[in-house]
Formats: sequence, structure tokens, C-alpha cells
Amino acid sequence: MEERRGLGFWLLALFFALFVLFLYGPTLTILVLSFQGVDGGLTFPLQGVSTHWYQTLWKGVGVVDIWAAFRRSVKLGLVVMLLTTLISLSAGYAFRRRFPGQGLLFHLTIASLIVPSIVVSLGIALEFRLIDDAVKAYAEAHSVGWLADYATAMGLFTSGLGAHLTWTLPFGLLIMFAVFNRFPAQLEEAARDLGASPWQVFRHVVLPLIAPSLVGVALFGFTLSWDEIARSSQAIGDLNTLPLELQGLTTTVTTPEIYALGTLTTGVSVLVIGLSFAAIALWRRLRLRSAA
Repeated sequence: MEERRGLGFWLLALFFALFVLFLYGPTLTILVLSFQGVDGGLTFPLQGVSTHWYQTLWKGVGVVDIWAAFRRSVKLGLVVMLLTTLISLSAGYAFRRRFPGQGLLFHLTIASLIVPSIVVSLGIALEFRLIDDAVKAYAEAHSVGWLADYATAMGLFTSGLGAHLTWTLPFGLLIMFAVFNRFPAQLEEAARDLGASPWQVFRHVVLPLIAPSLVGVALFGFTLSWDEIARSSQAIGDLNTLPLELQGLTTTVTTPEIYALGTLTTGVSVLVIGLSFAAIALWRRLRLRSAA
């Protein structure tokens, strides 16, 4: 016979429902308000339903080139995703064997999760300013002509990339450490006994087993970079990413255009997550088909 659920179950269920509403309520609210009518404002009730604000967004919001910022964020996110995946995989593979300074390197890497993001951003900005001052001083002292127009080394793929990697790499490393701690070393030993080279062991044994985890690392890399504001605020250079432009628009745009833009950025994150799950499912299907 089925046991009747007591009061405690329903209280916990209610608490969980409220928690989910707290998490996703703001996102759903922005989604709904982005479809305000032409005369709609930033609050409820809706003044009609239309895609007017998405059409306005497509034309551009004020003096800000939203689509240029969008492209910059996508490019930076893809580079961060690639580097995070490669470095995390390499580090996870290297940490399987002990080496001098292993513990110190691990704690230094994870420490960037503890340091406040704005402090990391300011530190990177200060570092690049010191580099700029040194380059300019060298150019003046030695009359280096080709450095006459030098402005700064800060930029999207220098200081900005470094700032984002201080956020994404610790997550990638922790995932790979957990994966390799549970990895069955007997499979590698069996492959080596059968005459496989180290590269063949990695390609045909290790990589297929950890591929879903690598997709997760890539997902972390892109989505964390895509949404990052604090670490980008001081270290990104002259060109803003989309989250920084979105933050700036919150003080100047007083129409539901801002909601349409917020829905678009959230939709990109959801799309990346969906593609990641699809990639994992496709990988598993191909493995089962090849095994059969």
C-alpha cells in the first residue's frame, strides 16, 4: 500500500516551489515584459502584446552598437571556452602524477575564486598600466619609432581574456580533477599491455570516457565568460562586452528595449546549454553505434 505523504513533505515541496520561483521568476518577468506593446512601459500591466521592442533592438539601441558588443562577447566567449577546455584537460592529466609544487599550484589556481572579482579586475588593469608605462618609457629612452603610436596593451584578447580565465579555469580544473580521480586506471594499463602508445591510450581510451565532462567544462567556460561583468569592468580596455553595455543601458534606456536585450542574452546561454546536452547525447549514440 502507498504511504500517505505527511505535512512535512508538502511543506518541503512548497519551499522548493518558492525557491524555483525565486530563481526563475525575474527571468520570466523580463521575458514577458519584453513583449510589451508600443505604448508599454517597464512595469506591469502589459499595454498590448507585440515584438516591437525586438524590432527596435534589431535596429540598434540609441548610440550604442549592441551587435558589435554581441559579436565581441561571442568571440571572447569562444576563445575562453577553448582555452579553458584545453588547459583544464592538460592540468587534470598532469595532476594525476605528483610533481614539485603541486599543492601550491593548485591552491593558487583555486584562490582566484575567493578573491573578490572587482579586486582581480583592478589588479589586472594595474598590471597592464605598469606594462604600458614601461613600454612608453623604453620607447622614449631608445627613440623607438615604431612604438611612437603605442597606446595600451589592454584589450579584449589580452587583459580581458586573462580576467575571464581567472574565473573560468578554476571551475574547469575542479571538474577535471573530479573526473580523473574516479577514472579507472586499469583501462589504460590494459591498453598499454596490448601495445598502445601513450597517444593511442589517450585518444582511444581516455578521451572517449571524459568527453561528456569536457563538454561540461566548455559549457562553463563560455557561459561564465558570456555573463561576466565584474572582472571585465576594469580590465577589458576601450571596447565593452555585451554585459557591460547592458549594465550601462540600465541607466539610460527607459523602454522595454532593455528587456528584449536581456531576453536575447539569456536565450544565448540557454542555446549553448541545449547544444551541449545535444552534443553529449550525440556522442553517446555514436559510441553505442560503433560498439555494436
